[in-house]
Order: sequence, then C-alpha cells, then structure tokens
Amino acid sequence: MKTQILFLCTHNSCRSQMAEALANHFLGTNCQAFSAGTEATRVTPLAARVLEELGIDTTYLRSKSMDEFTGQMFDHVVTLCGDANEKCPLFFGGVQRLHHGFEDPSPLPGDEETVLPEFRRVRDEIKDWIIDYFGEKS
Repeated sequence: MKTQILFLCTHNSCRSQMAEALANHFLGTNCQAFSAGTEATRVTPLAARVLEELGIDTTYLRSKSMDEFTGQMFDHVVTLCGDANEKCPLFFGGVQRLHHGFEDPSPLPGDEETVLPEFRRVRDEIKDWIIDYFGEKS
C-alpha cells in the first residue's frame, strides 16, 4: 500500500500544490500525495508553469479545502506554512504530523519574468526536501 501524504497550506494555491505534484511525480510508485488549504482559492499559474517545466502534468491540480478530506486517514500530514500549522485540526488522521515551512513566492512584486526564478527556487527546495524525507520512508 502506498504511503498517503496530505500537504496543507493556507490557500492551497502554490506551495502545497507544488508539493502534491512533486511527490506524485517523483515518488508516485510508493506515495500518493494530496493537498488542501485552510481555505480553497485557485492554483497560482506560475506554480503550474514551473511544475510543467519538469514535465509534470498539472491539468488535475485544483485548489481544495481541508474539509474535503475530513475523516480520511493519512500516514503524514505536512503543513508548509505557519498559518496552516496553527489552523490544522487535530482530528486529521495522520500517523505523523509535521511542519516544514517554505517561502511563498506568490505575493512577490514584479512581472512574471522577475518572479519566475523565485517560483523555481521554491519548487526545487520543496522537491529536494520531499525526495530526501519521503524517499527514505517509502
């Protein structure tokens, strides 16, 4: 059975979306990842773009609320931002709940070409951490 991982962030628009897609892409034979937010919004287009640069299909990504996963069991529940860490309900089924924060590139000022390198940097940090942390466990 695959390791079940839920990544949480405030809006489920950028970091948690990247984490879900990266985990499923690189560790999909052993892990099944999902993502949600304390409130659902939309997937940030630049987050999808930097995932696509790695050959990851982003057509299935959509912003979801934590409520969608109420009652489900996960092996790991991972918060990626402080707000989600504080609001993550204790009833979420997770053998291990952990917090690993990453900077949010979404609010950065500037045009697309100015902020794109930051989206790539955060994507690569998330990818490296997921592979290092969950690759050993699966």
